[in-house]
Amino acid sequence: MRPFDHRLAARYWRLDDPRLAVLVHTVAGGTPAYLRFVNDETPSELGDFDDWVQSTVLDPGTPLFREARYLMEEEADVRDTALYHSVLATVANGNATRGGIAGYIGRKAADIGHHLNVLEDSCLLRREIDVFRPGRSVYRVCEPLISFYQVVMRPRWSLLESGRAAAVWRDARARFTAQVVGPHFEDMCRSFVRTESLFGELPGEVGAGVVADTARRSQIEVDVAVFAATETGEPRRILSLGEVKWGTRMGSGHVDRLGRARDLLAAKGYDVRDTALTLYGGAGFDQDLTSARTFGLEELYSG
Repeated sequence: MRPFDHRLAARYWRLDDPRLAVLVHTVAGGTPAYLRFVNDETPSELGDFDDWVQSTVLDPGTPLFREARYLMEEEADVRDTALYHSVLATVANGNATRGGIAGYIGRKAADIGHHLNVLEDSCLLRREIDVFRPGRSVYRVCEPLISFYQVVMRPRWSLLESGRAAAVWRDARARFTAQVVGPHFEDMCRSFVRTESLFGELPGEVGAGVVADTARRSQIEVDVAVFAATETGEPRRILSLGEVKWGTRMGSGHVDRLGRARDLLAAKGYDVRDTALTLYGGAGFDQDLTSARTFGLEELYSG
């Protein structure tokens, strides 16, 4: 059975609050069996989430506690897992390029090629091409539980085994929000766009990429780039350029940055005549946003 998408997972876990649904999905993903792993225990409201994490995935007495380790052993089928775990931890902590991964763990890029291939073949990692720079790519952890394990659990494993879940969670809560929830929410927004005709037609491609702004000596990250289906002999048509923020209220500054990216892409030959500037936010939007489309949590979970 394939993992549930975020909407179906929310219904399956009996979660009516979209913000709570995102947090639970960030930990457990869409794997149906994980509800059984926690004895059908679900947080009833947002204020219960911290206690739920401590009593389920951070509790050595639950099957979910060691599941991320078992996934590594079962899916990758390798004996010496230390380097593989180091690669996954590096990606989960934000070092997502091949060179960044190699440098962080003290290896040459050529030395980790086999390990990356094994993790990709095992569907533990996926490689995503920069939609604006096809020669560059980043790696992302496929399974949310593995990201949670690498960022929150693995650094404090001995403390968790001794029953210190509350202390570990207090220490890791900020990292969880920044390094696990934020990237996962971006991925959810891209998944949301792939299956919807939000911009007049079904997308031909959805991804993320970086637009170089040489005049300002900076780079603009586009979290959700939506392209129309490719037409032979025609410039690539961009339906939308989007930015995602989980914990920051979004305003005109975010729209201006996307507008700058649109202008730069127009100069490169992309068709941006009908490109929508789009904000995806988990913490709301300023009221004066008239030049952008906005999608909040309610929209992501409607339908």
